[in-house]
Amino acid sequence: MSPSRRRLWVERVAQMYHVSERRACQVLSQPRATQRWGPAGRDGEVALVETVVALARKYGRYGYRRVTAMLRREGWWVNHKRVERLWRHEGLKVPG
Repeated sequence: MSPSRRRLWVERVAQMYHVSERRACQVLSQPRATQRWGPAGRDGEVALVETVVALARKYGRYGYRRVTAMLRREGWWVNHKRVERLWRHEGLKVPG
């Protein structure tokens, strides 16, 4: 089970049985440090997605690699894998 799902289960067990977070973590073998950790959001993710989509619309024949190069020239600190992930998530495709 993933740590995020375990975190949810610890919360549920603590609420259902009216026990402390410490006790619920102990029963479910979940480290308390992992329980209190939360995923960090990426700064500027929304702005990056908007920029990628705008570049894809403006330059319809460019793929994610060329868009990555254009982003770097604009000052974004981003690698091609992240741009490819956003590209797929937004459903962008180069016309064939």
